[in-house]
Amino acid sequence: MFNFTFHNPTKIVFGKGTISELGNLVPPGCKVLMTYGGGSIKRNGVYDQVMEALGACSVTEFGGVEPNPRYETLMKAVEQARAGEVDFLLAVGGGSVLDGTKFIAAAVPYRGGDPWDMVLDHALVTAAVPMGAVLTLPATGSEMNGTAVISHETLQDKRPLKSLLIYPQFSILDPETTYSLPERQVANGIVDTFVHVTEQYLTYDVNAPLQDRQAEAILSTLVEEAPKVKANPNTYDVRANLMWCSTQALNGLIVCGVPSDFATHLIGHELTVFFGLDHGQTLAILHPAVLQHQREHKAQKLIQYAQRVWGVRGLGDEETIDAAIAKTDEFFRSVGVPTKLSDYGIELAACKPIVERFKERGTKMGEHKNIGYREVEEILALCAG
Repeated sequence: MFNFTFHNPTKIVFGKGTISELGNLVPPGCKVLMTYGGGSIKRNGVYDQVMEALGACSVTEFGGVEPNPRYETLMKAVEQARAGEVDFLLAVGGGSVLDGTKFIAAAVPYRGGDPWDMVLDHALVTAAVPMGAVLTLPATGSEMNGTAVISHETLQDKRPLKSLLIYPQFSILDPETTYSLPERQVANGIVDTFVHVTEQYLTYDVNAPLQDRQAEAILSTLVEEAPKVKANPNTYDVRANLMWCSTQALNGLIVCGVPSDFATHLIGHELTVFFGLDHGQTLAILHPAVLQHQREHKAQKLIQYAQRVWGVRGLGDEETIDAAIAKTDEFFRSVGVPTKLSDYGIELAACKPIVERFKERGTKMGEHKNIGYREVEEILALCAG
């Protein structure tokens, strides 16, 4: 097991009716800027619960944070927060709203020039407005980490921002807020959570059996709960289990002391930039292909995964690895997310700009830093269908 430091400052408040606790979590007398997305919180009752709970706080609003939150939109919120001398941010929504609010939190006090520079150089984040969150869509794990992924429409770029300063002070997770989610968003969230876990698990063995079993527990729970949420979407326990899996998948716990491989996410960001695909869709397309391409390097863990998560028995090593990858692909399809570029009408030739972008950056990805632009090209070819 590698050396590690684990510290997570986010307080989680989980369960039915917990939005009412906001008044005890937001510092009294704060000027609050509440951020949200397309307005679904005003249709499903979450907005009213939040406003009632905030009570005497002075609250202004910024709506319209998009999926894959855009720098151009977020800068409008930064200007609004600066002008109103806001001293607390409250994100109400899914991962995109939370990610966007983290960027706003870092950008408001930034005076070094273009805040996009912070996304390119995380060391430039030296202060942030404190923030909290009310999560309504489990997927990204953003409610309990210090990472945000931001899209720059003008530059056609999508990149992560990371800082210890942008962890939410608290996150409220009420599974009942997820009842009204469209099936597509639920499916994307399940895929995102699943891939988060496997990117920290399907690497190579460093004798960390506890972390392995923690990861396998999340994966097995997702496999069990996914068909239940399709059949009975308003079952509280199912929604609660999916929500907690999503948080546990990317709060830093299962990656303690082990290698990770986030190539699927990094390539997937480019599929979103160039083709407008949902984040979860890009992961479903890419992840089986990444596993296939890297099967020799991930062999031991893929065999373990096949046996412990999928119950594969009695096959040779290569057949077991084949089964592991096939089961992963089948799972994504079973929740309703197609897994090939052709399923989305995308020709392989149209992906050439993605390869060129990785060539220009000189990016090396994967737990062995062995995935460069040539390997990206090969992975995309495996995605073609």
